[in-house]
Amino acid sequence: MTRSQGEALDEDYRSRLSEVQTVPIRELLSADTPRSRGEDLQHIRLLSSVETALPPVIVHRSTRRVVDGMHRLRAAMLRGDESISVRFFDGDEREAFVVAVKENITHGLPLSADDRAAAAVRIVRAYPHWSDRMIAKVAGLSARTVSGIRRTALPEEASPKARLGNDGRVRPLDSSTGRIRAAELLTKEPRASLRKVAEQAGISPGTVRDVRNRLERGEGPLPGLRRSVDARPGTTSHGRSVTAGIPLPDTAPESTPRRRSSLKTLIRDPSLRSREHGRLLLRMLSVNAQLTSIREQLVAVIPEHRVSQVSQLARESAAAWTEFAERLERRTARPEAEHG
Repeated sequence: MTRSQGEALDEDYRSRLSEVQTVPIRELLSADTPRSRGEDLQHIRLLSSVETALPPVIVHRSTRRVVDGMHRLRAAMLRGDESISVRFFDGDEREAFVVAVKENITHGLPLSADDRAAAAVRIVRAYPHWSDRMIAKVAGLSARTVSGIRRTALPEEASPKARLGNDGRVRPLDSSTGRIRAAELLTKEPRASLRKVAEQAGISPGTVRDVRNRLERGEGPLPGLRRSVDARPGTTSHGRSVTAGIPLPDTAPESTPRRRSSLKTLIRDPSLRSREHGRLLLRMLSVNAQLTSIREQLVAVIPEHRVSQVSQLARESAAAWTEFAERLERRTARPEAEHG
């Protein structure tokens, strides 16, 4: 079973905790706590009366600040103890705060909803590349709530173009490239598993499922070409022209009226629309025609370490289309040669 990024973070955090040590209480500093109201006096009194040994306090080694266990520390002080059991955490202060939030979510006195939201704001700003789901798991919130917090806490220009998901994978926020790649893979291998296609295309299995459903409905792989039940016949909800369930690409500066007209004529041809492979060809032509309108967005989303690989695949796809065109032209030329 593949570990989630959350599990990997937990394992990494646990690996950076020292063995239990006993240290003088006077050496410890108050926590950078996610609790806006500080410690709860009633809870401290309750803990001070417990006769069994309490779990060790977690302390940030470099600053000597308590990461988790301020109520236990205050209880020990109330009892008059001079020392306390601790486990030191090795990491930076941002990581220490994340650990503090995680620990206060999973045990002890629960954080209030306001404290969880405030903690999520700090984590979003400290780790903007973390996905909403990943931060939600740390802060004990829903991914939708974190998404709303992100919009208000992080300027748009500071938002990364990709995020680290809870499954440990980095995914671009604009999935256009991955969707188009998934459409090509599904076209070549319709029965391929969602997970296999997702791994090759760099998108989630759920996104691959959406692409597959769109192709089965005769639509393009990009969400912008979704048809709406409220749209008038022959258009999408965005006013784009569709014929036989196959979307026409948006007009781009590089597109010529002749090219658009040719594609529109092909899509309306019953001899192609009525055959499975004919509809497949029309979808492939429609997907390729979208390239001119989203080319810059696709170029921008490709990470540096994948440029060479994507470039090679693009050249191979172009060569395959060139060979396809040449075979068509040779087929057209044969009857003329026979009559000549």
